Amino acid sequence: MAILDRFRLDDRVAVVTGASAGLGVAFARAFAEAGADVVLAARRPDRLQQTAAIVRAAGRSALCVPTDIADPAQVQHMVEAAMTQFGKIDTLINNAGVASAIPATREAPEQFRQVIDVNLNGAYWAAQACARVMRPGSTIVNISSALGLTTANLPQAAYSASKAGLIGLTRDLAQQWGTRKGIRVNALAPGFFESEMTDEYPDGYLDRMTPRMVLGRIGNPDELAASAIWLASDASGYVTGQTVAVDGGITIT
Repeated sequence: MAILDRFRLDDRVAVVTGASAGLGVAFARAFAEAGADVVLAARRPDRLQQTAAIVRAAGRSALCVPTDIADPAQVQHMVEAAMTQFGKIDTLINNAGVASAIPATREAPEQFRQVIDVNLNGAYWAAQACARVMRPGSTIVNISSALGLTTANLPQAAYSASKAGLIGLTRDLAQQWGTRKGIRVNALAPGFFESEMTDEYPDGYLDRMTPRMVLGRIGNPDELAASAIWLASDASGYVTGQTVAVDGGITIT
């Protein structure tokens, strides 16, 4: 196989959670362009249809499954719908997530739990349900965050804890499922990328953070999506249990 062919995902099936906006849309488009059919999961059905149109414009099939990733029953329904439509799942992009920026002394239990339920528990339910039907050679890419590795001058205890937990989950699932099931599990730790999440930051926040970015800028979603293609494809066939920071260098400053 030629080197560049190893990056192709022709006729594979990828599940993308959090596919209704932001980075989820970028992942869905990239996987379609790489040759995969895409199962789109999120809580906003109308926005999922917009993402589906992008996938279909790239010449691939799209299946929209409205899903609250924090509900294991809905996650199981998503997997069953994918299997009914396509008969297989080759890749899971565990992207669904929520953020919070609440001082720790004022954060209510339900606020903390909501972030953990989506970002960490939801990712586990999705990985668990997909792994039950995945064949050897399948891949899971968990979307963690640079905030699972460092801090960013905002009060984000719940978010940081959830993303650090996802890195630990990645390592454990990789060692559980590598030999026994032939599934590779890795994580991406994005820095700051153009998305709905960055739109909600306080005025001037990104400008203040830019000096910490070695490359001096926030990322383009396509740069993160390309990294996900690598981890999902045969190009990274000897990589598992790893967390790859795609952060412009913020975790080394």
